Amino acid sequence: MAENILTLQQVLERFSEGPQTGVFADGSCSGNPGPGGWGVVHVENGKIIQQDYGHEPKTTNNRMELTALIRAYSMLPNDASICIYTDSNLCVRTINEWAEGWEKRGWKRKTGPIANLELVKEAFRLAKEHPYVKLKWIKAHTGYLWNEYANSLANAWARDEI
Repeated sequence: MAENILTLQQVLERFSEGPQTGVFADGSCSGNPGPGGWGVVHVENGKIIQQDYGHEPKTTNNRMELTALIRAYSMLPNDASICIYTDSNLCVRTINEWAEGWEKRGWKRKTGPIANLELVKEAFRLAKEHPYVKLKWIKAHTGYLWNEYANSLANAWARDEI
């Protein structure tokens, strides 16, 4: 797996397209479940303001995507006005469409239990604390610089070099 994952330097050398301001969050997993990681990069006008990444030895892709989203919100002040970009449509729909109704129903959904409920609750709490932050979906693996960079951070655990 590691041989197919670009280092941060390789990403910076190969890509330049896409939004140049925002917080980009991504999660990854090798096997599902399996080892996985998450990565977040905050950029303004193409300049890295902050980045963070981590790893879990046994996890799922959705858990890593949600963890990345939580870390993205956590690195911003509550009054921030910026977009968080994730290539997880499930995360975007969970926070933007479904979580409010689930919360009103006592964190229940009509079709059964909510997967990764503790992470969903935390991400939704943080989203509400950041009323000026917009959560947007961005297409994965299309060469958008900062999404590719977040992906590289999410997969750093599988490489010898970040």
